[in-house]
Amino acid sequence: MSTLTVYTYANCDTCRRAVKWLRGQGLAFDEKPIRETPPTPAELRTMLALLGGAGALRKLFNTSGLDYRAQKLGEKLPTISDADAITLLAGNGNLVKRPFVLGAGSGGPGVGLVGFDEAAWKTALAR
Repeated sequence: MSTLTVYTYANCDTCRRAVKWLRGQGLAFDEKPIRETPPTPAELRTMLALLGGAGALRKLFNTSGLDYRAQKLGEKLPTISDADAITLLAGNGNLVKRPFVLGAGSGGPGVGLVGFDEAAWKTALAR
C-alpha cells in the first residue's frame, strides 16, 4: 500500500487515537490539518466513490459539528447536489467527518475511511 493521507484535527480525541493506531501498525502516512487544509474537491469525489456514491454523501459530513448544525445541513442535505456538497466540504474543513483517510490501493480501488473504527481500519489497511 502506498502512503495514506490522513486529515485530522489536533483537538479531536478520535483523530489522536487514529494516528496512534496508524503509528502502532507501522503504516506510513502524511497528516494534514483538516481545518486549515480541507480535502480537495477531487479527494472528496474519490472518497464519495469509495464509500458508495451519492447515497454515501452524508457519511462525508461531521454531523455532530457546530458548523453543520449552524448551517442546518441536516435539513438541506437531502436536497443538495453532490457538487454543491463537495464545494461546501472543500471550503470548510469543520464540516468534514474526521479522521478522513485516503490512500491509493496496490492494484485495487484504493482506501477511503471516515471516522475511526479500529476493526474497519484493520480490514481496510491490512497488508
